Amino acid sequence: MPLMSPECRPGTSGGSEPSTSRLDNVLRFMSIATMVMTLPQVYSVWAGASPGGVSLLSWGAYLLSACLWLAYGLRKRDKMIYLACIGWIALDVAIIAGVLLRG
Repeated sequence: MPLMSPECRPGTSGGSEPSTSRLDNVLRFMSIATMVMTLPQVYSVWAGASPGGVSLLSWGAYLLSACLWLAYGLRKRDKMIYLACIGWIALDVAIIAGVLLRG
């Protein structure tokens, strides 16, 4: 017995709903926008005087979460999930590497 109704499952449309809903479009936009908003943090870690104050624990948790979401997205064959996770993994690794190498 599925835990989610067909309307709520990723990659399915609940019947009369178009395959790309407004929510899908908003999520795509937000996925890109939040990554772009993280770029100043990456820049700050690598180009700033010191990456002090950047939490390795937090960014390590973000990296772990992105890796788990990547595995989930690949398992579900959901491009919207796994492509975003690839971007987040790159950003997380850039920040962690910057803190470790420059901290």
